[in-house]
Amino acid sequence: MIDRHVRIFNARKTPLAQPHLDPGYVSTEWLTSATRPRRIVLYSHDTQGLGHMRRNLLLARALLRLTPRPNILLIGGAREMGAFVIPEGIDCLTLPALHKASDGLYRPRSLSISLRRMLDMRASAIKAAVASYDPDLLLTDKVPLGAFGELRPTLDWLRERKKARCVLGLREILDEPAVARREWAVEGNNAAVETYYDQVWIYGDHRIADPVREYGFSAAVAARLIYTGYLNRGAFLEEDPQAEAALFAKIGLPEGVPMALCCVGGGQDGFALARSFARAVLPEGMVGVILTGPLMAASEQAALQQMLTDRPWLRLVTFLEEPTPLMRRADAVIAMAGYNTVCEILTLARRALLVPRVVPRREQLIRAQRLRDLGLVDMLHPRRLSAAALATWLARTPDPEQAAAIQLDMGALDRVAELVQTLSFCQFDIKESPCAD
Repeated sequence: MIDRHVRIFNARKTPLAQPHLDPGYVSTEWLTSATRPRRIVLYSHDTQGLGHMRRNLLLARALLRLTPRPNILLIGGAREMGAFVIPEGIDCLTLPALHKASDGLYRPRSLSISLRRMLDMRASAIKAAVASYDPDLLLTDKVPLGAFGELRPTLDWLRERKKARCVLGLREILDEPAVARREWAVEGNNAAVETYYDQVWIYGDHRIADPVREYGFSAAVAARLIYTGYLNRGAFLEEDPQAEAALFAKIGLPEGVPMALCCVGGGQDGFALARSFARAVLPEGMVGVILTGPLMAASEQAALQQMLTDRPWLRLVTFLEEPTPLMRRADAVIAMAGYNTVCEILTLARRALLVPRVVPRREQLIRAQRLRDLGLVDMLHPRRLSAAALATWLARTPDPEQAAAIQLDMGALDRVAELVQTLSFCQFDIKESPCAD
């Protein structure tokens, strides 16, 4: 079933003054080009970590299950995309990369040019790619106008084109309410959503966060909101015992022994947690695996590797395209509280201790606190992070009778595919479309 808030497009309605926002508007170009695969663009700004890129790649894989099968272009600023297997039907455009420092300021990640010139390069590349590709749907991740407004020229072009539908996708928690409200107001995001976007998808459960109340979304933006549930990565991860056995053998994981996994997302700011885990005394007979992520500095990875020389019970893995087999194998998970990692923990129902990032945003802290309060995870504030604290948690025997307060909605991947089918694909054949009255 499609959420009751989804607008069904009726070709018999009279277009409004802004036809690209009229639920009844159908461009004739949709009909004349119906024989080609639908074209979808997923944009993410990718200024810190790999979370935005990984989320968009997961969504793209879900959308490939649509009939007819679309073509999908990923646009983002994480050059690590090249390390991932990209299924047929998906391609990617990597933008010159931005870097968000611990002080919250943005800089070019590698190029010695001004931020303004970098943003001009990115904006031009995005618009040129989208204009050439001529998509039917744009799905934007988190930032309505893109990093520093770099998406605005593209959105203006799409608006004038009067063909593509535009959707904004938001994770369930953005930041502290006061901070998110201020940013939303300063960046003019309410007006941007009202001007350019048909729907806003919240990748989460409404019982965890209420963005309308917490972030001060306007009534017009609130009317566009649809909760999709959390992203269940397990939808694509069928168990492959042979492949998993080969992975564990490569890492050097013995069979039949308990294992603790420490994962720190992309690794850009995960060294403190990884180092504390490496120093922690594990329960007798337990092995530990540290997954650093590709963005951890080489010097930090080398320091961890050096620590392993006298700790034979530890393993270090710098990058895995798909960490879920390790998480499935783990008896306990110690991790930061990034959106994707948390989704994997919830999907697999792992016993988990979250040590969230608290700067420059408190999004991870809020997520960890709310999930802890519902009995879904344990949480340790990074101010209290130490090897002893991690060892104490690992040695604790979980209470088998302790049940979570609620079961979260994890149905986003199926629901997003349904939403796109209704939003984009029901306009092609008016005579046969189930969307027609």
